[in-house]
Amino acid sequence: MTQDVQFSVEANPFAAAEQVCATLGTLTDALFDEHTSRHPAASLSALRTGEHPAGEALFGLPLAPNGPVHTAVDRLGTVTTAGTARPGTGARLTDRVVAALQTRYGGGAVRGAIADRGTTSAALFQLPVTGEFADAKLRPPFAPALAALAAGQQTRQPVELPTGAGAEVRLVVPPGFHSLTSPDGPPGVSARAVPPLPDGTDRTGAAPATVAAADELARHLAEVAEELFSATGPEPRRDFAVISATLADLIRDAGVVYAGVCALELDGRNSDATLVVSLARHPLPITALATELATVRRHAEVWTVLLPAGPAAVLVEGRTVPVPGPLAADGQRRWVVTSAVQAFVPLPDGGTVLCAQLSTARPEDWELYTEAFAELLKSIQFGWDGVPTAVGTVPTQAPAPAPAPLPEPVPAPVPEPAAVEEEPAEKPVHLRGTPVRVPPADFNPFAPVAEAPAGGDETAQDAADRPKGTPVMVPPPDFNPFAMDGVPDVASDPPATQPSAAAPIADPFGTTVAAEQKADPFGTTLPAQGPAVPPPPSTPPVIPAQAPPAAAETTDQGSGQPADAQEPTPRKGTPVMVPPPDFNPFAMDGFADASAAEPEPADETDEANTAPENRPFG
Repeated sequence: MTQDVQFSVEANPFAAAEQVCATLGTLTDALFDEHTSRHPAASLSALRTGEHPAGEALFGLPLAPNGPVHTAVDRLGTVTTAGTARPGTGARLTDRVVAALQTRYGGGAVRGAIADRGTTSAALFQLPVTGEFADAKLRPPFAPALAALAAGQQTRQPVELPTGAGAEVRLVVPPGFHSLTSPDGPPGVSARAVPPLPDGTDRTGAAPATVAAADELARHLAEVAEELFSATGPEPRRDFAVISATLADLIRDAGVVYAGVCALELDGRNSDATLVVSLARHPLPITALATELATVRRHAEVWTVLLPAGPAAVLVEGRTVPVPGPLAADGQRRWVVTSAVQAFVPLPDGGTVLCAQLSTARPEDWELYTEAFAELLKSIQFGWDGVPTAVGTVPTQAPAPAPAPLPEPVPAPVPEPAAVEEEPAEKPVHLRGTPVRVPPADFNPFAPVAEAPAGGDETAQDAADRPKGTPVMVPPPDFNPFAMDGVPDVASDPPATQPSAAAPIADPFGTTVAAEQKADPFGTTLPAQGPAVPPPPSTPPVIPAQAPPAAAETTDQGSGQPADAQEPTPRKGTPVMVPPPDFNPFAMDGFADASAAEPEPADETDEANTAPENRPFG
């Protein structure tokens, strides 16, 4: 059936078995008619598994590998066995079985195929087919027999198998189903007795076990065809046997251990169904598997049930299956709506899942088939050798090559202590300071002086005179740790002129520096080399006019000059010469400025009423 992306054919390990179930449903709908021999419907539920003496001890029956894969037990059904340790040889059987059946029935054209057109294959009949999801309205109900499986019941422990036997499952298929798989299984599954060939050799070069398996399957399909079409001529038997033989390799590749069809008669009407049991690799636990099924298949109804063999997930859904035109009686392709129930039962090895599914195109007989299917699930018994299967591994795949070991690291050669020369004590070449010794951590200043041993090279006086501790250098106050080696320290160079200690240096930034302040011991601040000279102003300063002299001011008796013309009193600070407004810094020395006019002599009569001349340069 068509799967979604999350449950696609590549990701769904049960898709191949579902395709086999849909293909068998196509055969029953196209080839079964009113002339088909049918069993009464009571054969499905004539006897319960729990009431049979051998129903509770299926592993006591002599089945594979020392016998057939499935065998009929009187008044019980067909006991089928499958295991993970017997995958078979994978030999192809279809062509050999088809050729043997055509020889048996004398040749002739099979329904839907043209005679003498080469090898008959499934592709001539447009097989296999794939079903699709049907509408949710066509989904069958969850039958009472299936719902009863959800009730609590006691589970049985797996039967202990010898080491190397893997996980094995055995179950009972109810009477009324005709198997399309060989009772002895595919080649390599069971230890069958190979009869000698008539001429002693096989001209095709096939293995003797493959030849024996093909002969067994051809005889078995011929017997099933005779049972189903006993009241008709040889043509329907040949058609059913040959078309079924073309599916032999498809059934084996899908991991199917049992594939059968059922033809019943119920209340004067015909009814048929298909049953497929397979093993597949799937590592998900049952709860995660049930959640995935319910998420992907939204048209289905999924339940988690508890079987005597352990927990399982049961799915019920409707499917639409095509019937190819070559197989239809009228030659026209059509679609058939079927009701399907599918159960997933994990094996005890933790990596294999048993998948059993039943489908029928008779919705009125749904409860009859679901009761038989529930009995099949109750009959499941497990055997295990106790060796779990790694999650996500496939036994047929070769193990991944182990990564190459990394080379071991080669340790670096360590020189011997005798070869190592003792380095001389570190000498302070670039550092300046006073050498001192730091005492060790275990130094005891109160301990008595130990006497030197007799015969030693060192006397007691020498030991006493020798200072204890580690020599270090204490940096001087003007030490600069950021100075570069080989570059003279600017802070350590003596200034060109030493300012007087009595007169502190003026601070151009308005702060006061104490005369006794020491230089920066880390050399981060350079000492001032003289009075700071402020930058020249961008505009000439405005000089305020002096106040006029007082009237009572006297003149100097000796010179006739006013009193303010005497020697000015020394003031504090550094004299600064401010250039006049007409100062030309680009004028050449020795040449007078032609543009400058000579000043006119001052009038003596106005000298008493005129302010003295301003001389900015003194």
